Amino acid sequence: MRDLRVLIGGSHILRGVTFQVAASGVTALLGRNGVGKTTTVRAVLGLLPDGGRITGGRVTLAGADVTHEPTHRTVRRGVGYAPEDRGVFAQLTVAENLTLAERGRGPDGAPTDGPHYQLVHELFPELRSRSRQLAGTLSGGQQQMVAIARTLLNDNRLVIADEPTKGLAPRVVTEVAEVLERVAERVPLLLVEQNLALVRRLARHAAVLDAGQVVHTGEAAELLGDREMTTRLLGVSDRRMSGGAA
Repeated sequence: MRDLRVLIGGSHILRGVTFQVAASGVTALLGRNGVGKTTTVRAVLGLLPDGGRITGGRVTLAGADVTHEPTHRTVRRGVGYAPEDRGVFAQLTVAENLTLAERGRGPDGAPTDGPHYQLVHELFPELRSRSRQLAGTLSGGQQQMVAIARTLLNDNRLVIADEPTKGLAPRVVTEVAEVLERVAERVPLLLVEQNLALVRRLARHAAVLDAGQVVHTGEAAELLGDREMTTRLLGVSDRRMSGGAA
């Protein structure tokens, strides 16, 4: 991203966002609530709300300009997205949610025993046993598993996870952290997250947003190891800097 600017409802939500997602591992996008983190990832994917538009700047993926590209084309370039609200289809089964996420399926549908499914079932054995259950009846943690699993059913070159542990119990946060760690071994991950214990565990690089602009980029460990800088940039307490299950 270079100098990305976004206007929504007459307000400039992003005012020149510039940062780069590393080619491997986890890059964390951090910041207080309301500074534009979700708007940033939605702009990348062409998912801005009605009336929202990119007014300047450039987004590239592996050298290709995707700034004003329709969502489906960007996704086909190899971007998986686990949104903040999980985005499961509540009236469809777990298996149907997974099948819909696959790109390039043949007319007879996709096999459920290929290597991608084997990985999903290895990471989320519970999803196999609940394959016929309606996704809307799953717990929040189980729905998050579906959201992450969908990003693994294609050969993506980037996975974006927006607040994957939001509202989850500590035990489930730990399970999600383990899965994201495995995901990041296979594909670069852009992680939007408030749980700094999780960021500390997973992220190699970090970018911090404030008022629609990037105010810091660098090594995640360096940022989180500096209490004064973390408090100033993220406005967090000592408890949040060191606590949280991950």
